[in-house]
Amino acid sequence: MRLLAWARRALPRPRVTIARWIALTTLAAMLSLLLLKWLFGVLLSVWAQPPLLESGLIEKVATVARMVDAAPVAQRPTLASAAGDVSYSVQWLLQRDEAGLPALVDNEFHQGAPTLRALLARPDAQIEVYGPSDLPAQAQPRGYALLIELSDKSWLLYRATDRSWGLDELPRNLIIVALMIVSSLALALFATRYLARPLERFAEGARRFGKDFNAPPIPVVGPYDLRQAILAFNATQAQLKHFLDDRTQMLAAISHDLRAPLTRMRLRAEFIEEGELQAKLFKDVDEMQAMVDAALQFFRDDARLEPATAFDLGELLSTVVDDFKDAGVDIDLSGPRRWVYVGRPIGIKRVMVNLIENAVKYGTEPTVQLAITDEQIIIRVLDRGPGIPEHLQACVFEPFYRIEGSRNKDTGGVGLGLPAARAIVLEQGGSVTLSNRQGGGLEVRVTLPVG
Repeated sequence: MRLLAWARRALPRPRVTIARWIALTTLAAMLSLLLLKWLFGVLLSVWAQPPLLESGLIEKVATVARMVDAAPVAQRPTLASAAGDVSYSVQWLLQRDEAGLPALVDNEFHQGAPTLRALLARPDAQIEVYGPSDLPAQAQPRGYALLIELSDKSWLLYRATDRSWGLDELPRNLIIVALMIVSSLALALFATRYLARPLERFAEGARRFGKDFNAPPIPVVGPYDLRQAILAFNATQAQLKHFLDDRTQMLAAISHDLRAPLTRMRLRAEFIEEGELQAKLFKDVDEMQAMVDAALQFFRDDARLEPATAFDLGELLSTVVDDFKDAGVDIDLSGPRRWVYVGRPIGIKRVMVNLIENAVKYGTEPTVQLAITDEQIIIRVLDRGPGIPEHLQACVFEPFYRIEGSRNKDTGGVGLGLPAARAIVLEQGGSVTLSNRQGGGLEVRVTLPVG
């Protein structure tokens, strides 16, 4: 055992890469097919060519021999010829030499000779059996031959061109091919599981990380180069998560630290005697305070740290719409009311509340539509209002950006609603797009991946 362990440590261990695994699998498949073909050929040959004692041929030979032996000499040639069939031919010979065969006894037939003599009721009957290798080179036709001495010293000659007294060659070959195909599929399935499963885990882990930044690392299994790719992906995932956490903490800290100077500014504004200037300063301080509070909420949003879980998306939308209806806002909801989705329910709910509030605040006839396809989930939030100019639709997703006019400071908000909504959806592998409706109004489309 020590010597074996030392040999394992001393000998170099080649890295099992994908290319080597494919080459080794192909070579193993070819060798296995050759081995299986030989094994099936041997087994089916034994089954398709049973021993003479089990083939029923001895009984047929004995019956023909007794009939010819009992028939008059003049009728024996015709009777013998008529006794043959597609598997063998029969010929009556007056002398042994007419057969043109050497004096030879087949050792393989020693077990069948007593049985044949018993069926002939002649224990002293002479029997000679010949295989293809026992026949002279010039003998025609080639195959098997059987000589039986009759009671009057004449002979019966049985000839057969082959020894397939079981399955024919075509069914036997079809069975061999079928068994080889089944065994090949089993071998291919077994060989590819080693490569396919790690690739599936890799792809599933990449998709999961696109929806959940807190997803666990991918298990490092599989061939060498695939393991290296998984290690690189896990390292990148850890770096991205660390970068996002650091950025979020830094921005949250900055927003928090801004509260102190804003408070001092408000206290100092109390000592300003000019009323109009004081009111403007209070308004600016309040606006900055609202922006800081919104930024803190955005950076410390627990919904973005929420783990993915399975929930009923249709029921969640119904709950959000019912909450608005309880507040006196009539919202139309269409689509399936039951649909299990794997994601972040708190985040999705926050997105929908934000989008519906915008539809209610800036338009009329708010509507929510849910559509399911094989590849994605589409949620549309519609309204009838002024809409957003196309050249500004990308700008509204920038933090603190607000459109003057219909969507201005007087309506409330600091310009973080849509950026927060898009951030939550993007972290779940989806997208948020805007488009103006014909006849006026805005359509906000939220697309989420299925699965």
